[in-house]
Amino acid sequence: MSANYERLVELVGSTREEVAKAEGGNKAATSRVRKTMQEVKNLCQDIRKEMLALRDRGKPAAPPGE
Repeated sequence: MSANYERLVELVGSTREEVAKAEGGNKAATSRVRKTMQEVKNLCQDIRKEMLALRDRGKPAAPPGE
């Protein structure tokens, strides 16, 4: 598995407690959850790029002019 995917799984798992706190009314926890979700978003984009690179690996290059 990619390092980014492993980090994503770790981030989501570690955020569970903060989400529970936020749902309980802890305003500081909502900020921490939002910050982590931004990291998740960025990691998802990186993983998406990795998957596109894997898909395209080994494809023959387009001839010049195309």
